[in-house]
Amino acid sequence: MTPNNGTLDDYTCSRALILPLISEFTWPIEVRAFLYLFGLLYCFMGVAIIADIFMGAIEKITSTTRKVYLSRGDSQEPEVIEVRIWNDTVANLTLMALGSSAPEILLSIIEIVGNNFESGSLGPGTIVGSAAFNLMGISAVCVAAIPGVESRQIKGLRVFAITAVFSILAYLWLIFVLMGVSKNVVEVWEAVVTFLLFPILVYLAYLADKGFPWNKSRVSATTANGKQIELGSIQPGELEAMVDGHTLTKDGQVDPNELAKWVRHASRMGLTGEDAAKLAAYKLITSKEHSRAWYRIGATRIFSGSKKVQPQLSIKLREVYDAINEHPDADSLGPLIETTPKNKATIEFHAIACAVPESVGRFPITIVRHGKTDNSVSVRVETIDGSAVGGEDFVALNQVVVFEANEVEKQVTVEILDDTQYEPDEQFYLKLSLTGTKTAKQQDVALGRISIMEVTVLNDDDPGTITFEERGILVKESVGVAQIPVLRKNGADGEVSVHWRTVDKNAISGKGYIGGEGKLVFKHAEMKRVIEIPISNDMLPDKDECFEVELSEPTGGAVLGSITKLAVTITNDEEFNSVLNRLADMTTANVDSMEVHHNTWTSQIKDAMNVNGGDIENATTSDYVMHFLSFGWKLMFAFVPPAGIWGGWLSFFVSLAVIGILTAIVGDLASIFGCLVGLDDAVTAITFVALGTSLPDLFASRTAAKNEKYADNAIGNVTGSNSVNVFLGLGLPWLIASVYHASKGAEFKVAAGSLGFSITIFTITAVLSLALLVIRRCSAACGKGELGGPLGTRYASAIFLVALWMAYVILSSLETYGHIKGF
Repeated sequence: MTPNNGTLDDYTCSRALILPLISEFTWPIEVRAFLYLFGLLYCFMGVAIIADIFMGAIEKITSTTRKVYLSRGDSQEPEVIEVRIWNDTVANLTLMALGSSAPEILLSIIEIVGNNFESGSLGPGTIVGSAAFNLMGISAVCVAAIPGVESRQIKGLRVFAITAVFSILAYLWLIFVLMGVSKNVVEVWEAVVTFLLFPILVYLAYLADKGFPWNKSRVSATTANGKQIELGSIQPGELEAMVDGHTLTKDGQVDPNELAKWVRHASRMGLTGEDAAKLAAYKLITSKEHSRAWYRIGATRIFSGSKKVQPQLSIKLREVYDAINEHPDADSLGPLIETTPKNKATIEFHAIACAVPESVGRFPITIVRHGKTDNSVSVRVETIDGSAVGGEDFVALNQVVVFEANEVEKQVTVEILDDTQYEPDEQFYLKLSLTGTKTAKQQDVALGRISIMEVTVLNDDDPGTITFEERGILVKESVGVAQIPVLRKNGADGEVSVHWRTVDKNAISGKGYIGGEGKLVFKHAEMKRVIEIPISNDMLPDKDECFEVELSEPTGGAVLGSITKLAVTITNDEEFNSVLNRLADMTTANVDSMEVHHNTWTSQIKDAMNVNGGDIENATTSDYVMHFLSFGWKLMFAFVPPAGIWGGWLSFFVSLAVIGILTAIVGDLASIFGCLVGLDDAVTAITFVALGTSLPDLFASRTAAKNEKYADNAIGNVTGSNSVNVFLGLGLPWLIASVYHASKGAEFKVAAGSLGFSITIFTITAVLSLALLVIRRCSAACGKGELGGPLGTRYASAIFLVALWMAYVILSSLETYGHIKGF
C-alpha cells in the first residue's frame, strides 16, 4: 500500500482485504494510526493465543509413543522406554515449523490470493524479516542468556548442518529466481522447484538424523509383539542415559520404590507425602526433554496469564526443592545411605534443623562423624539461600572442614546479620558435599542422611518446647531404621535434652524392632533431631505391628509439648506399597495435569475463564493484568475443538483456519497502519510484523537455552524454520499464482527491487551469523559451544549478532526509500 501523502480525498490508506469495516476516512490521521497500532498489537496477542492451542494439537500429535523393551542381558528383566512414533527431526521440520511459522506463511498466501494473485510486499517481507530476527536476534538473546559461564552445544549437529546449508541455499535460490533467467518473473517451474525443496530438506535431514550415509552405530529394539523398530543413531552412553536418566520412573510410570526414597528425604525437610509427590512431579517435568512446541506454549502462557506448563511451587516448596536440587545435573534424591557403612567415614550434621534469633551474631553448627574414624577426611559446607539471602541476612559460607584421625565432631561458625527492620521468620540452608575428586584419601568418606540442614532466623530466646511432629508414623517392614523426628518449638536458646523410651504394644522389642531408651540432646539453636530405631524384617506376611515412643524429663529449661507419645506402625511391604502407590498416583496426576493440551472442552473453557488456569494461589499481579487483557481471545478460542479429540487433528485444522482469519486481519492492520504513518509495506513487514510474529519464539528460545542441556531447542531449529518459511511461505503462494497466470496466458510478476535487495543483505548477514556460531563451537575462548561461555566472548558475540540484524533492517529500509540504489 502506498504511504499516505497527507490528504484523504481519495480514501488513501483504505484499500485492504477486510478492513476498514466502517467509514473512518474523516477521522484524524493520528487517531486512526493509534487505533490501528493498538489493534495490530492486540491481534498479535490473539495470534499467539490461538497458536498456543495450535501448538498443543501439534504436541498431542507428535507425542504419540509406544513402549519398547530393551534387553539388559539374560539374567535381567528388560527395561521399558517410551519411543515417539514421530521422528523428532521430521516433526520439527513439518508440524513444529508450521506451528511457529504459520502466521508468516498464511500472511503470504492470503496476500497473494486476496490481491488477485498478484505479488505484494507484506508477505515476502515478513518472511525475510522474520528469518533475520530469528537467526540474529534470537541467537543473540540465547547466547547471552546462559547462566554463569556455562556453554551449550547443538547436539544434532548433522541435522543442523543440513538445515543451515538449506537456509542459505533457499535465499540464494530466491535471488536466482528474482534476478536470474526470468528476471522479475516467477515461472511455474521455478515455483515448483521452490516448493519441492521442502520435502527434499525433510528427507535429507531425516537421513542425517538416522545416521545415513555416515553408517553410525544403530540400535534396534523389539516391541511386545516381536516386531522390530529402529531407535535411530545412538552414540555410546546415550542409551544408558535414556533408560536411567529419570530415577523416579520405571517402565514409563512413577516407580514407588524411588518415590519412597524421595518421600523419606522430603519428610526430613519437614514435608508431607503430598508435598513430596508435588515435588516429584515437578522434578519429572523439569528434568525430561521437551519439544520446541512445549517451550513456545510456555512462553505464550506466561505473558497471557494462562495456566503454566510447569507446576507452581509455594515459596516453602521452592526453597526445599532448590536446596535438594541446587545443581541442575543433581540426582533426584541426592546421595541417600540406607545403612551406615562401617568401612567408611560417614559425615553429617548433628541436627536436621536449627533456629537462632536475628541478634545472635555468630553461632556454631556441629558436624559429626561416625563409622570409620581412624583416617583424615574432609567435606565442604556451604550456605544456600532460601527466604533469607546471603549478604543481607547472613554471611555466606563456603568452607572445607577437615576431620583428623579419631576426630568425631567439628564445628563451623555461621554469622547472622542483624538489622532494625521487622522481618518474619526466614530460612536458609547449609549443605555438605564431598571435596574435590575421588582420591584414595576421599574414597573412604560418604555423606550421611542429614547432609542438608535448615536454619531459621527468628526473634526468640526461650529454651523451647519439645514435642513429636505427629502422633503416628507408618514404616515399611524392610526400612531398616525408622527415623522419628522430634521438634523443638517456640525457642532454641541453650542446650536442652529430653529422655525417650520405647513401649511395646503388639510389636515386641527384639522381634519386630530393637527397642530401648536414651537421651536426645539439642545443642544451642538446634530445633529438630531424630530418634533412630532399628526395624526387624522377619520376611513373614504378618499383620501390622505397633509400638510407642515416649518423651519425658526435659532439661535445660525446656518443656514438653502436646504430643509426647508417638505410635510407630510396622506394616508389611504389600500394605506399605499400597500407600506408596497412592502417592505415585498423586504424582502421576500432578504430571498429567500439566499437559500442554486439553482433552475436553470443559477443561479448556475452565482454564480460559480463570487466571493462571485456576491456580489462584500462585497467580501474580502480571498474571491478573494479562488475563484481563487477553480474556476476550481466551474465551473465544476456548470453543476450538480440544486436542484430545481425534488425536489432535481436528484441533490442528480448526486452529489453522482461525490463524488464517486472524492473519488476514493482521495484514490489513499492518498495511493501513504503515500507510498512515508513512511506512512502506516492505519496511512495515521487516519491523512491526516480523517482530510481532516472532516474539513468542524469542521467549521460548530463551527459556529453552537456560533450561536445556543442549542448544537444539533454542537455536537448532531456527535454520530449519527459516528454510520452511521460504519453501512453504513463498513456494506455495508462488506456485498457486504462477499456475493461475499461466492458465490466463500471462506471467506472474514479482519485482526484484526491494525484495531482492533485502534477500541479498539477509544472505550476507546470515552467512556471517552462521560463521560466528561455527567459530564459537570450535573455539575454547568461547567455551566451545554455540551458546554461553566466558562473559567477554559471550557478550561480544551477542552484540555482533544484534549489529548484523540492525544493519539488515537499516540497509533494507534505506533501499526501500531510494537512499541506496538497489536492483
